[in-house]
Amino acid sequence: MSLLDGIKTPADLRTLTRPQMVELADEMRARLVDVCSRTGGHIGAGLGVVELTIALHATFETPADQIVWDVGHQGYPHKLLTGRNGQMETLRKEGGISGFLKRNESEYDAFGAGHAATAISAALGMAAGRDIRGEAFKVVAVLGDGALTSGLAYEGLNNAGHSDRDIVVVLNDNEMSIAPNVGAMSKYLNSVQRNSLYNRVRTVLGDIVDKAPKPLAGVSGWVKKWEESVKSLLTPGVLFEELGFRYFGPIDGHDIPLMLDTFAAVRGMSGPRLVHVITQKGKGYPAGEHAAGEKWHALPPDHDPATGKPLKASTGNPAYTAVFGKALAQLAKDDPRVVTITAAMPSGTGTGFVAQAVPERFFDVGIAEGHAVTFAAGLATRGVRPVVAIYSTFLQRGYDNIIHDVALQSLPVVFCMDRAGLVGEDGETHMGLYDIAYMLAVPGMTVTAPRDGTEMLGLLRAGLAHDAGPFCLRYPRANVPDATPDVRQIEPVPYGTWDVPRRGAEVAILAVGTMVEPSLRAAETLAAEGLHVTVVNCRFLKPYDEATLAAVLADHKHVLTVEEGTVVNGFGAYMSAVIERHDPAVRVETLGVPDRIVYAAPRARQLALCGLTPEGIADRVRALHESEAMAG
Repeated sequence: MSLLDGIKTPADLRTLTRPQMVELADEMRARLVDVCSRTGGHIGAGLGVVELTIALHATFETPADQIVWDVGHQGYPHKLLTGRNGQMETLRKEGGISGFLKRNESEYDAFGAGHAATAISAALGMAAGRDIRGEAFKVVAVLGDGALTSGLAYEGLNNAGHSDRDIVVVLNDNEMSIAPNVGAMSKYLNSVQRNSLYNRVRTVLGDIVDKAPKPLAGVSGWVKKWEESVKSLLTPGVLFEELGFRYFGPIDGHDIPLMLDTFAAVRGMSGPRLVHVITQKGKGYPAGEHAAGEKWHALPPDHDPATGKPLKASTGNPAYTAVFGKALAQLAKDDPRVVTITAAMPSGTGTGFVAQAVPERFFDVGIAEGHAVTFAAGLATRGVRPVVAIYSTFLQRGYDNIIHDVALQSLPVVFCMDRAGLVGEDGETHMGLYDIAYMLAVPGMTVTAPRDGTEMLGLLRAGLAHDAGPFCLRYPRANVPDATPDVRQIEPVPYGTWDVPRRGAEVAILAVGTMVEPSLRAAETLAAEGLHVTVVNCRFLKPYDEATLAAVLADHKHVLTVEEGTVVNGFGAYMSAVIERHDPAVRVETLGVPDRIVYAAPRARQLALCGLTPEGIADRVRALHESEAMAG
């Protein structure tokens, strides 16, 4: 039996010798590569923290001691050591274990993690709760995978250092988030002289002060001042020390004995401590170690573990992301006013194409969504056209900035929200289900959703031409349904207009974005049954097309809204209120994602469970029509 197979809990890990732990690390890497080559997953960060995970669980008495992982991407090795090795084949599958950390999945998952930079704040809350209740255990926050580019991390550091509570922060410095880290802090950490001279000097100075005879006790003040000077000269930890942390490092995050010794010493102390470990993202996976950029952050299912290449050739149309990115790059080349901003996701948002085409007008601000939005607002005041490309789920972190810094000043910023709607195996932390509801509530915001790739680019051109306030565009994690022409051949979609691709009589379907095509297919099925419905492509959610809506209400007494987003305060709720004002006699039903958490599963399966398929839409139309017939 392998060493890994014998680890059922971290208590089993603590029985191993140090050489065995080194051997275990190799087994864990092989297991992760094997599993992720079939299930897909965020493999790079996990491979980089294998030794760190072993050292933490070997030193701290988990689950009594609480380890809070920042960014669930780091959590795969943690799952292997906490009783879930046998379930790894179900990673990111419906009913299987999550690709992130979940409190209801394991007692070892102290805090759920999907977004970056939450660990310090959560860990400080746990430490405060522990102290309030008079409990005794250690709390460790593992900050990593680029999270130190996020403002929330600094808020947590500032408060934790000031609190003087017993808390340990581990800075996993792998010089990467998803894309290479950016900004002054990244340069600061990368300039580290990787030696232990400072810690040796500090130990010697501490001995001098502690052992000084009483006549020389007054020298301690001078020694401490000299220590501060030495510290500033020899270590990058001065920033953390000034924030109130005792700093240790930097140390090799792949040297298990060194980390065991360091964590053992740190565990026996109190107060805020920060351990700076240097790791390599993708460690032990040769193809991943040597690949540049974002490619090895995550891998899709069914790929060759040796090369990372898919086992099956890609077929069909390109993804919305790629179509968007290539078109935006062309528009940026044609228009010198266009500037693109992303938050650590050039590849994930397609904006890497812009970085190649016009690097001087491309800005990756790191994992700092709020800053990205306000930075764009500043750009917009100077007559440029900022395009902010961020996943829908991540843009939630910049919502205050959208309202306060963009909308209230009516600045023409274009928000392009990738991964809008259901996102499949990435699960609940990455669902883009709320952007329709939160953008509709923003004063002056134009809210749009395309039915296909061509309309997406037409709406993008409309957004760049719109100068009366902010404009947003949502599109899914999916392939475009049809071939998309060159963006230069596509005209801007006329502002505030709807399209009516199918006309009927009994029921009107107001469909949003990705729901237009399944609504048309549902209409075909219903027509064969003798029930003829109208399908409206509501590509502008706000402002809506008043003339088209009035025409629909004049000819139909039943309306069904369909959207790939939450039904709570979504487009359907918005239209229900509008239609109530226009004609209270019209009956309105809403169809969208129910008011519940949607868990990991293939996106097609998620759509089916929510009734957002041609069959589900047809069933709702039948029910609406039949209930009215019975009432009649």
